[in-house]
Amino acid sequence: MGVSRQQAIENRQSIIAAAEKLFRERGVDAVGLTELTKAAGFTQGGFYNHFESKDALVAAVMNKAMEDGAHRLVAAIEQSEAMGVDPIKRQIDWYLSPDHRAAIESGCPVSTFAGDVRRLGTEARKSYAEGVASNLDYLADALDGANKKERRRKAISILSQLVGTLILSRAVVDADKDLADEILKDGRRQLLLDLTDS
Repeated sequence: MGVSRQQAIENRQSIIAAAEKLFRERGVDAVGLTELTKAAGFTQGGFYNHFESKDALVAAVMNKAMEDGAHRLVAAIEQSEAMGVDPIKRQIDWYLSPDHRAAIESGCPVSTFAGDVRRLGTEARKSYAEGVASNLDYLADALDGANKKERRRKAISILSQLVGTLILSRAVVDADKDLADEILKDGRRQLLLDLTDS
């Protein structure tokens, strides 16, 4: 007896979820197909019922991660606005926090996959680029000011600083936690200062 359509969808989602967890923890290139299928609870034959290749899986993972990240950003902005809090300042405080630095499995995919994406296939790179563009749009819309071009420029600067600061802090945290904390703290302070000055 074959697998129902609903079960096939759930199986595919299980493979994507297991792969995303491994890719976030160790990087895409460090995870082989045998490990992927074992983590998802499938045989390699079962894997190929859902994906024609690892590249196809990577593209599906990237698409899901970037969509989920954009939804979380929109929800955070809406929640900030409902609370009467500046959504950009609140995003900076969350993004450059020790909790987010440690949340590689569930944190922002823009920073988590930044080091991998240039080595990935065309579809995965496209999903990543679309996700970055969406993040920029949402940040620009949340910024004050009538000039759309200026808000876009500011959003690019903010996102670039957020991602760069987080990546650098994550890169050194195991070797020098004090330095990692200093990078987060001073990066956050400078971004908030720049936001106030502009």
